[in-house]
Amino acid sequence: MAVHVKNMTTGKPGKLILAFSLSLVAGNVFQQLYTVVDTMVVGKYLGVSALAALGASDWLNWLMLGVIQGLTQGFGIRMAQEFGAGRTDELKRSVGSAAVLSMLSAIALVAAGQFFARPVLTLLQTPQEIIGYSLLYLRIMFAGVPIVMLYNLLACILRSLGDSRTPLNAMIVASVTNIVLDYLFVLGFGWGIAGAAAATLIAQAVSSVFCFCHIKKIAFLKLARTDFHLERELSARLFMLGLPMAFQNGIIAIGGMIVQFVVNGYGVIFIAGFTATNKLYGLLEIAGTSYGYAMVTYVGQNLGAGRYDRIKSGMRAAMGIAMATSAFIAVCMLVFGKFLLGLFISGTPEVVEQTMRIAYFYLAVMSVCLPVLYVLHVTRSALQGMGNTILPMLSGVAEFVMRTLSVLFLPMLLGEVGIFFAEIAAWLGADVVLVISYFSQMRKLQG
Repeated sequence: MAVHVKNMTTGKPGKLILAFSLSLVAGNVFQQLYTVVDTMVVGKYLGVSALAALGASDWLNWLMLGVIQGLTQGFGIRMAQEFGAGRTDELKRSVGSAAVLSMLSAIALVAAGQFFARPVLTLLQTPQEIIGYSLLYLRIMFAGVPIVMLYNLLACILRSLGDSRTPLNAMIVASVTNIVLDYLFVLGFGWGIAGAAAATLIAQAVSSVFCFCHIKKIAFLKLARTDFHLERELSARLFMLGLPMAFQNGIIAIGGMIVQFVVNGYGVIFIAGFTATNKLYGLLEIAGTSYGYAMVTYVGQNLGAGRYDRIKSGMRAAMGIAMATSAFIAVCMLVFGKFLLGLFISGTPEVVEQTMRIAYFYLAVMSVCLPVLYVLHVTRSALQGMGNTILPMLSGVAEFVMRTLSVLFLPMLLGEVGIFFAEIAAWLGADVVLVISYFSQMRKLQG
């Protein structure tokens, strides 16, 4: 098994970032593929109500995933800095401590998820005809939190070492597994929405095993038993990086749940249309999140090596790539959006037409404003790579405030379509905080 570790402290920044990102983009495509297939199978074969149930659980599910990703990405920042500085012993201690902290956190999250699932769905005024399906889906997904935590930790370890190819290969295997199991569980066994959840978790387990087998082949990452002993100072440092990112993702998800609360008041068809577009959200930001992961690793390694000049040049290159990519994706969505949305929607011609009208308008709004989102991903990740997770957390607070205020007040002025502009307002609010913070941090680094 080949080792794909990459030192990003030498070479052309734009070429390094793009090459690193391409594997991540491809991996995210496969991840989104099985998300899309999940939704397509549920929407096409189980109907609009099942699709709405999936949508009603989305933000609560994303809250859990966001906390997991925030913690593990924060831990990965420390690893990237140690790797860039060439401190192998410290890197191994960081990996061992992160593994223990991740599993302890997973246990706590399982308990919290199971306890709060029903009360939160009720608080969000989830319609009675779909709340049972939503709760069933969440209970299964939350039971699998340790699997999701394990995959995200292993993927972050690999990315911190400059390896984006192995997570890609893992995601290809997981995607194929998930798609096959989707059809087997939902259509073959008739397990309904529970089958879609089970397929997703099994696919994550497969990708975890794939990543773990690869990490075992990395010679300088052979961990001793002592590397897993928790030390107060190192644990505090890891949590100081991970907790703000987890909080940032968590508060963004809470804002999303407030949006879902408002959306739930417009009925099942509106929820289904809103859900169909949200399932394409991942395709819209797929390159942006990949460039973000690349920037965390690139900036983290160069910060560890003391190459501050390369951080600035890498930021310029990444922003140019991001703007071009977001414009291309926006055009594709505007042209092919109705076809893609049609994969998720079924029912009578009248129901399909109403759902499509809602979904495509929302998709068009987000597509036109996509460059705003890409600025957010690149800038936030650059700050995180510098080891500053507090300022990105504040951008999450700005997102929360803008998203919440917009979704509560814009519908009073614009009607139901006002809901669609809440997401754009959230991106803009975060961008203001992030851009100011980036230039401030660069001035500090350069003395």
